[in-house]
Amino acid sequence: MAGPNKTGRSSQLFDWLDLRLDLSGIKELLSHKRVPLHKYSYWYYFGGISLFLFLVQVVTGILLLLYYKPTEAAAYESVQYIMTQVPFGWLIRSIHSWSANLFIFFAIVHMFSVFMLKGYRRPREVTWLSGFGLLLLAMAFGFSGYLLPWNQLAYLATNVGTNFVGMVPFIGDWLLKLFRGGTEVTEATLTRFFGFHVAILPGITTLLLAFHLILIQRQGMSRPPSIEEAIQAGKIKRLEIPFFPNFFYRDMLAWILALGLLVLLASLFPWEIGTKADILKPAPPHIRPEWYFVFMYQTLKYVPKTLGIFGFAAVGIIWALLPFFDFKSNDGKPNRLYTMIGLAAIIYMALLTALGYLAPGE
Repeated sequence: MAGPNKTGRSSQLFDWLDLRLDLSGIKELLSHKRVPLHKYSYWYYFGGISLFLFLVQVVTGILLLLYYKPTEAAAYESVQYIMTQVPFGWLIRSIHSWSANLFIFFAIVHMFSVFMLKGYRRPREVTWLSGFGLLLLAMAFGFSGYLLPWNQLAYLATNVGTNFVGMVPFIGDWLLKLFRGGTEVTEATLTRFFGFHVAILPGITTLLLAFHLILIQRQGMSRPPSIEEAIQAGKIKRLEIPFFPNFFYRDMLAWILALGLLVLLASLFPWEIGTKADILKPAPPHIRPEWYFVFMYQTLKYVPKTLGIFGFAAVGIIWALLPFFDFKSNDGKPNRLYTMIGLAAIIYMALLTALGYLAPGE
């Protein structure tokens, strides 16, 4: 008897909400949306994991905001108070820090999986562009949030990172003052980065993320060219599963696994606060930026910095616009050149990152 009663109550609740919110469109979408099922389908879940980690960032960030004070005199002490006095404050901050890094990691994995599976092909070019923009925003979140604890390592890393901005020809000085709020990293930089981190970047990200999700819902998920060829040749069947509940429940399972990993990392390896920033102290040896910037930092050791900055900007633009140039080869098959470009990019980033951690810093 308990089952029918629960079903009836759920139906009544849905009818009550439907009468007031008109949920017919959502119901229609959930009942008809399908997700391709093939041997590469597991790559579809990395986008959902990235979304989940972003939501964790929002929730934990709001909780930290209740106690954080963005001033030179109180920023470090407020983080220290969160870590030592607020109940489970250390856990919330560690989850926030770990989820930021995992968010960027899974976003990078998602981007390369979409690239390698040719998920950016017509008519999904704009979806690719919006996803690439979200990855850049994620890295901007990491860079702006890194300074907020106002510890020594974050202060020095921000000094180094913003110095590269000042190397941009013609507008470098203007950009440097825009980011720092002056010529040096001071309290003005801290409050400016705080504004970027909690207001400007979240607003832009929310709008772009909503646009990205709408495009995915309208266009659906694509099949890799190899799967399409096998279906057309009759080697395999065209398989699909309903988005709700089949794919949705599997996506929720991926979220639960990501949450378990997040809590495990935050519990076993709490995020350290370090020592308070002191502008008079010299930079420690082997200082490096966050891991997702290390390959760029290491590259700039081997080439003139201005050339390197221009090079990364050009590569970024080309990478974003690559879907518009990835045409099929003369025999009608996908062009393997672009797959090789993707592999080369992965190998280069991995090698330079490893070298950045193994080689002596500067």
